Amino acid sequence: MLQNKDFVLINVHIPYEGELPQTDLFIPYNAFDQNINRLPQDKAARVVLYCMSGRMSAIASETMVNLGYTNVLNLKEGMREWQQKGYSLLNKP
Repeated sequence: MLQNKDFVLINVHIPYEGELPQTDLFIPYNAFDQNINRLPQDKAARVVLYCMSGRMSAIASETMVNLGYTNVLNLKEGMREWQQKGYSLLNKP
């Protein structure tokens, strides 16, 4: 998916513990209501959310759907699965 990226990739994990390559935004899973202005204006835009294990991103996905977004995906096993498959996380401040 990252080779032909056509979506907004959002890290929702708190505290920050790294990120996947090509991450567009970091928005804490419990602060989406306070960051609506950072989300895509087009509520049909494809958005992929992730965290460390999938729990926080599942909560954030539900919040986005409740805000009217219609094309929200959750990376189920998150950064843990990414690392288990041999990929590295980026560590940006």
